Amino acid sequence: MNQFWEILDGRTVAASNGGIEAALLSLLLAFVLGQTLAWVYYFTHSGLSYSRTFVQSLILITVVVAIIMVVIGNNIITAFGLMGALAIIRFRNVVKDTRDIVFIFCSLVIGMACGAGRYSIAVLGTVVLGSITVYLYLTSFGAHQPHNGFLRFTLNSRIGPDHPVTIILKRFCGSFTLISSQDSGFGSPVVEYAYQLMIRSSRKNEKMLEELGKIEGIENLSLTMQEQLLEV
Repeated sequence: MNQFWEILDGRTVAASNGGIEAALLSLLLAFVLGQTLAWVYYFTHSGLSYSRTFVQSLILITVVVAIIMVVIGNNIITAFGLMGALAIIRFRNVVKDTRDIVFIFCSLVIGMACGAGRYSIAVLGTVVLGSITVYLYLTSFGAHQPHNGFLRFTLNSRIGPDHPVTIILKRFCGSFTLISSQDSGFGSPVVEYAYQLMIRSSRKNEKMLEELGKIEGIENLSLTMQEQLLEV
């Protein structure tokens, strides 16, 4: 057991003059921890901008950084050479979600720890970050209630205080505001409406749309949540 912790602490293999065993252990551990990080990202992702290549990149970044750290070792000349080579590369991909940037930085740090032989720090960091991420996902930490949404539809009549649309919105929404009402023109009685809603529970969105759809004359009914707009 003590030998196992010595290996994790980098005092056995990594300290042995950077041999092939140390490099192999660093790369294998980087692959395992990178994959663990990618699985955590996969299971806790809830947005619209999911990318399979990004998930795979989390694993590859961890291994590549570990290789860089193994190559550098304690050689400062090699370090400056790699910095010059990496400076040539231009990254033009835009990361839409701040959470994705956090996972990229985590992959970099875990790869650095594996390549430097700080195996215990790499394992502990992956476990702690994964646990925190799962906790935030399961508790929906930071979710804003009530939910903000935009409702659009067309109706062949004007909406008054006692109109069925107003009654239904009062049941499902904490508050709602009429943003615009525009006549379609050409003498048609159809009016285009746009509402901003503060929805009490997003789980009842389908029920609200179902009841609105039963109103005579209503068409082109659509509901867009603000969280979905921010992901686009």
